[in-house]
Amino acid sequence: MLELSNGVAVSYCGKMFADAGAEVVKIESPQGDSMRERSAGGPAGALFAYLAAAKRSVIDSGQAEIAALFAGADIVLTDLTDGWTLDEITAHTGASAVVVAVTPFGTTGPYVDDRVIANEFILQALCGSTAGRGWPEDEPVQAGGQLGEWLAGTFAAAVTAATARHAARSGRGEVIDVSTYEAMVIAMGGLSAMSASVLGADSLLGRRSLELPSIVPTADGLVGFCTITAQQFQDFLVLIERADLLDDAELASFDGRVARRDEFLEMVTQWTRSRTTQEIVDLAVAFRIPVAPIGTPEMLPEIDHFVEREVFVESGAGGLQPRVPYRSDEMTTRPPGPPPRLGADNGRVDWPPRNNPRRGADTLPLADTRITDFTAFWAGPVATQLLGALGADVIKVEGVRRPDGMRFSAGRPPSWDQWWEWGPVFLCSNNNKRAVSVELSTEAGRAIALELVAASDLVLENFSPRVMTNFGLGWDAVRAANPRAVMVRMPAFGLDGPWRDRVGFAQTMEQATGMAWMTGHRDGPPVIPRGVCDPIAGLHAAFAAVAALVLRDRDGRGMHVESTMVEAALNVAAEMLVEYSRNGIKMRRNGNRGPGANPQGVYRCRGEDDWVALAAVDDDARAALARLLGRPDLGADDWREQPDEIDKLISDWTARRAVTEAVDALRAAGVAAARVTPAPELLRDPHLHARAFWEQVDHPVAGSFLCTGMPFTFLGRPRRWIRRVPPLYGQHTEEVLTGLLGRSQQDLSALRESGTISARPAGL
Repeated sequence: MLELSNGVAVSYCGKMFADAGAEVVKIESPQGDSMRERSAGGPAGALFAYLAAAKRSVIDSGQAEIAALFAGADIVLTDLTDGWTLDEITAHTGASAVVVAVTPFGTTGPYVDDRVIANEFILQALCGSTAGRGWPEDEPVQAGGQLGEWLAGTFAAAVTAATARHAARSGRGEVIDVSTYEAMVIAMGGLSAMSASVLGADSLLGRRSLELPSIVPTADGLVGFCTITAQQFQDFLVLIERADLLDDAELASFDGRVARRDEFLEMVTQWTRSRTTQEIVDLAVAFRIPVAPIGTPEMLPEIDHFVEREVFVESGAGGLQPRVPYRSDEMTTRPPGPPPRLGADNGRVDWPPRNNPRRGADTLPLADTRITDFTAFWAGPVATQLLGALGADVIKVEGVRRPDGMRFSAGRPPSWDQWWEWGPVFLCSNNNKRAVSVELSTEAGRAIALELVAASDLVLENFSPRVMTNFGLGWDAVRAANPRAVMVRMPAFGLDGPWRDRVGFAQTMEQATGMAWMTGHRDGPPVIPRGVCDPIAGLHAAFAAVAALVLRDRDGRGMHVESTMVEAALNVAAEMLVEYSRNGIKMRRNGNRGPGANPQGVYRCRGEDDWVALAAVDDDARAALARLLGRPDLGADDWREQPDEIDKLISDWTARRAVTEAVDALRAAGVAAARVTPAPELLRDPHLHARAFWEQVDHPVAGSFLCTGMPFTFLGRPRRWIRRVPPLYGQHTEEVLTGLLGRSQQDLSALRESGTISARPAGL
């Protein structure tokens, strides 16, 4: 594999392949990958060492030598920042090579044609993420840690792995165009946009808000709660010794808590400030309330669960880093090695040209793969949806008594007919699947599940660890039913360790891993980024599943893979830990400021709640901004030493302008800028429409709406990822049981009579 990059996304994609055992060679300019110079305030290179561990380095000193490497590469990863164009790369690669470009907006579209400048901060403003974070009367705030870059790299790794496996078997390569912006729309703004598309004015998502309860002070630190369900909130009131409020209907609703947030936070913090973090965690765990201490740079390596599971390992460059977030007894991952010296491998990489003959039909990469999908909520369905988009036959199994909970979330009230078919999160993460209803707690249901396993290549589940074993569907049962099956399990915290049986949602992961510590205003509490952990966990699981399939193809044996949600989050939040462990730097949230641009922030414009985001990424941009502000005298020292005064100058300038006027003026001057876009407006984004990102779904109950597709396209192919709309509950039960499993109509009648299968969830 070749890697040409100067940023996080492609570097992390390459790291995922290096971790899995691939030989990754970085082609660098004579100045080296710019990540080599990245610093959090101390010595440079800690993040580079994490991303480049065990890779090799070749300096781009002449086209002939590099062209030979292109010809011998199975995969080429690029962010198109090193002077090589896609046409130049593909002119030298073999027919079976997979070439992947990860760029801010993709390689085509209005924002590319208009040369819109964008860093992570601007992309967050554009994708609907920033607009939704904070209280309505306050300044909206970015998610810290450049999570969009890490997300895009993970998307790229998952699609590249599946495509490279297919290319090795068929001799048919692809050129894959990955858009960081589109990845961020899916994971950081798209849920609110989807909700608006499905529900219109009735959408409950998309307003700027913070969670209640969430992160609050304790006697010795900070603790984070998450109350997704009504029962969890009631249990929370009992926990804080306010059972007298259990019948308070206003407080039971999120809007009611927002209206009374000062009163609510006062009662919560009065209770939490009188107890230590550990005392609170122990009590909340007993109540089955999702809870976590707030991960900070210094405390992460000391958290008991991470210590017992040996989550952090010695880096090849000194200090600690998170280990690979998936593991299997049948799969060896590469331990961290040292990063390469610049040009250390010039003349030492000799790959023969790849001229693999085309051997198979021109199909999607996973067209020969069947998946039994026991996943629910968002992380697991993201994994199986991506695999389904790439051609896999995904059979989604839902219980009669406990269907996928996302069917009931943020959709229509129970007074609506078939109200369980309206959940926006369900609708945007379950395309390309067939749905069967099977009550797994019955012997007949277990038998059906094992028959599906016997007919499948992959089995994915994301229940808490004990559930599948209780159903009699643990790894031993899966292996007995199908020795060639790969079973990927996605527990929140792992299959062992002190936190094994804790309830965990994405919010909990963000609190525990440091993502929340890096998000929020400098003088305020940490804030959860909201949303990105689920897709990141799902994409790592999809990558691990494909890696396991490659080994199964070679050896003929299935395997059991643990892909842990919290460890996937730790891998993409790693900069905070590696900087502290190696250099003693305690990174923390800093509002809307951040690395790589100065000034950088959001500023209120004329109008109701209109904000512009801007980022001056170099001296030319700062000079242009100074002229716009009428202060051409501003020099380098002013920008560096007077950030608050600079913010005041910019705020005065933007307050006199409509947001579109401000954006146009800044972009015309060469300053990166964007409106802080409310998520529902993504449905009208001209760039997303020009690239056919939104796909129309005609659903038999929810009607027609726009749905997020995939954030990548195979160049030269039509872009259409949704071939099958999200299924109705149990829609394909008869089709699968009779057509795939050979059950008779008499069998189906008996199964319906016993409640093993059903056309609607039990009790509804």
